[in-house]
Amino acid sequence: MARLQREDFDIGVEIRGLADRYPGAGAVVSFLGTVRDFSKGEDIQKLVFESYEGMAEKELDRLERDARGQFDILDCLVIHRFGEVGVGDNIVLIVVASAHRPAGFEACRWMIEELKRRVPIWKNEFTTTGRHWVEEHP
Repeated sequence: MARLQREDFDIGVEIRGLADRYPGAGAVVSFLGTVRDFSKGEDIQKLVFESYEGMAEKELDRLERDARGQFDILDCLVIHRFGEVGVGDNIVLIVVASAHRPAGFEACRWMIEELKRRVPIWKNEFTTTGRHWVEEHP
């Protein structure tokens, strides 16, 4: 269910879609990453995400498979946008369905950390003083 896409996504539709497939889920945990209006003391105007598309899609799929194999979860999904994204807009959504909340929270946290570490998606910040590539992953 992993997706790399230019267009926005509907958070409610995505969460409900996963939850509805698993009536045994006692927890549906989500992480939503959005564009904030500042970074390192500078005002952000927009972000532009670039990726090595084929490789990023394969790695997002692998991330989901790894999460299902490593954690006691029913299923998960990850969506990451690319292209130009404005302040307040959605960037990434991770949703995990599990029978119990601890596994859901653990898997969700692990997925966002792994995504930032291993998926070839790069962020270019446009600020009032210029633009620069973000190299670190907070």
